[in-house]
Amino acid sequence: MDGVDGVDGVGGTTDDGGFGDEPRGAAVDAADAAGAQPVRRELLLIGIGAGDPDWLTLEAVRAIRSIDVLFVVLKEAAYDEPVRARRELVRRHRDTPLRVVELRDPPRPWRSAPDYDAAVARWRTQRREQWSAAVDAELAGGGSGGFLVWGDPGLYESTLAIVEEIAAAAPADRALTIRVLPGVSSVLALAARHRIPLNRQGRAVQISPARLVADGMPPGVDDVVVMLDGRGTFATIDPEGLDIYWGAYLGSADEVLIAGPLEQVRDEIAAVRAAETERKGWMFDIYLLRRCQVTPRR
Repeated sequence: MDGVDGVDGVGGTTDDGGFGDEPRGAAVDAADAAGAQPVRRELLLIGIGAGDPDWLTLEAVRAIRSIDVLFVVLKEAAYDEPVRARRELVRRHRDTPLRVVELRDPPRPWRSAPDYDAAVARWRTQRREQWSAAVDAELAGGGSGGFLVWGDPGLYESTLAIVEEIAAAAPADRALTIRVLPGVSSVLALAARHRIPLNRQGRAVQISPARLVADGMPPGVDDVVVMLDGRGTFATIDPEGLDIYWGAYLGSADEVLIAGPLEQVRDEIAAVRAAETERKGWMFDIYLLRRCQVTPRR
């Protein structure tokens, strides 16, 4: 999430406060000496948890120590803090120089686009083209690259789908292997912080983007974890018979938790959310909506 424009819109290799540049000649020379041998390339998607640096797994630490280049996606300036958190993880766990390539993220127009699906598709295409060019340039002689993915790479996160498309388009003599390292998702962090199970005995739990609960809880569903709520959907749905467990900036020093009957706490959540967004310039939050009485089984 975050930083400076690079050459030809792809990004730039940086030193950036202690990361340092890593020599590239050895890998290229080895490839030349091998003649027609296929180039080995690997991309690691490293889940880094939802905010607490201690939520980094031992597998993720080993990956940070082993990769040859780190790709850092730069979004709006307001999201500099999550990028600084990623850089701090590298400083904490790596004692050798790491080449860093910054990728300026394309604008996200779908917040106001009339055709949401088409806008997302265009954005993903732009991302794929930019990332593919960067991977080809930085791993031309082989080696491994990594993305540090907030939370878990497999949950409401587009990075995996995009790099899979890049790998599918790679030529046979320059195949790109993808490795996914799971992280502590905000869903699990929310349940841990509120000290609640996500599901109730023998019942299912649904994970949903906010736009799919804009008309209220889905029929027959008693527990819904809601993500990607940029419009405060919790404050506009019918609150009758619902509890909410809300959390923002989970695992960070700014963590905020509020829970209770939705009708009683929704205004408080909305006020806190607005104040924190104004203070920090960005918001990462998630919540569980739970029916007070479970739906009778058929």
